[in-house]
Amino acid sequence: MQARPRRILSVWLPRLAIDRWRLGNGLAPGEGADAAPLALIAETAHGPRIDAVNAAGLAAGARSGMMLADARALYPAIQVAPSDPPGDHAFLEKLAVWSLCWGPWSAMDAPDGLLIDMTAVAHLFSGEAELLADARARFAARGLAARFAIAPTAGAAWALSHYGPDGTILSPADDIAACLAELPVASLRLDDAVVAVLRRLGLKRIGDLTGRFGERHGRDALHRRFRARSAVANPLVRMDQLLGKVSEPLLPVVPASMPLVQRRLMEPIRHRELLDSVMADLADDMARELERLGQGARRLELGMWQVDGEVTVRNLELAAATRDAGHIVRLFAARLDDVDAGFGIECVRLRASWAEPLASAQADIEAAAEDSGTSLAALVDRLTVRLGPQAVRRPVLHPSHIPERAQRWQPPLEPEPPQQGELAFHARPLKMLDKAESIAVLYATPDGYPQRFRWRGQVHDVVRVEGPERIAPEWWREKGTARLRDYYRIEDAQGRRYWIYRLGILGDGRGGVPDWFLQGLCA
Repeated sequence: MQARPRRILSVWLPRLAIDRWRLGNGLAPGEGADAAPLALIAETAHGPRIDAVNAAGLAAGARSGMMLADARALYPAIQVAPSDPPGDHAFLEKLAVWSLCWGPWSAMDAPDGLLIDMTAVAHLFSGEAELLADARARFAARGLAARFAIAPTAGAAWALSHYGPDGTILSPADDIAACLAELPVASLRLDDAVVAVLRRLGLKRIGDLTGRFGERHGRDALHRRFRARSAVANPLVRMDQLLGKVSEPLLPVVPASMPLVQRRLMEPIRHRELLDSVMADLADDMARELERLGQGARRLELGMWQVDGEVTVRNLELAAATRDAGHIVRLFAARLDDVDAGFGIECVRLRASWAEPLASAQADIEAAAEDSGTSLAALVDRLTVRLGPQAVRRPVLHPSHIPERAQRWQPPLEPEPPQQGELAFHARPLKMLDKAESIAVLYATPDGYPQRFRWRGQVHDVVRVEGPERIAPEWWREKGTARLRDYYRIEDAQGRRYWIYRLGILGDGRGGVPDWFLQGLCA
């Protein structure tokens, strides 16, 4: 049997970051993100740099990769928002899974594209043109600007979607080299440095490569220049991939199936007692399914289908992965009080939309019999369900050398921010004051150890001193006149230990006599 010719659909989302930001802020096309110049910025060592810009920003002169200061010199009123590359990548991954409706597999073309294998699928849409129209309509309905192209190879489809006419369909019988001859060499998916080298050599179009280097001697000359380069830096490899002479490996996106259990009821139920019974059965089924997969649920969705077609959904997020059926039932009990069964509920479904690995553990039988308390994660779950997610906070470490900035409070279900491990070796007091309190210190010299200090009306004699530990101000946050801090761990005559610091150094040009503060109490 003759194999069907391969057909690849390339989808390019040139405004992926801007469109995602607009959707996240609930703006329709033409509102906010399009009406006024907007730039998404990232912090760099040299200052804010533009990662993405909308159409109005492009018209104002801003460009991706430009420093924000240069863009504001062209248009001072440009609006800015922080960029989120990891969020954009996750969004693109979800789009790749969603786009499986047009083919058996799809691959991400990071940072802003998709490649979909639609071989032997077009007849389901009455032709490739109809499939392309369906894809265009679905992306537009989501509020995403996209360009499309269909070709026999991934390289040709990518080149046409990025540099060719939008919606181009290249049939298997067409000559790929001839159809793409007028496209720039940048359409070969090469590094910018390689594109610059080719342009200096006078090779500006794909036709220049196929015409001048199709014969053996010309190809060898180009091969000698780029033979040590990778695929993204070797124009010959990219040309062979574009023409289908060399296969190009693509990594398809495989959707992860979420654990799901359900009950289709023989008779619709309307009473809360029956719903609780069904909920208990679903929780037991979910616990067994999660145990089989070696996972624990972090987010659960309970859907209830009524006879008249109405669907009621209740969501639940957990502080830690669990597959404890009793814990799940207790948490959902508080979410089912306001459920209106209407004419009756005929189907109930429980799905774990977020699950994490959770290994099985052998508990100590005697210790379990004596332990009647509640775990911290279960306590957080109960308080969150009862009081709301915004009413419960937990302290998390924050990467800052300044002690009062080294901790923040956030909701318990949010992931912890990245931490700086190099700060772990610093000894910190057992109790930190909410705000450092001013103290009066006596010392032999302005830069010497403290000998006596007054705090809250009481005088303390210093018998032991450890330090100093110098902490410089955060230059990216503080003004240039901010002073250094020298921290000391001291002990008074009664054996009580304190953590104090001197703000500034005498003669540093940033103020007068240094001030002293007490910031913590040591064990």
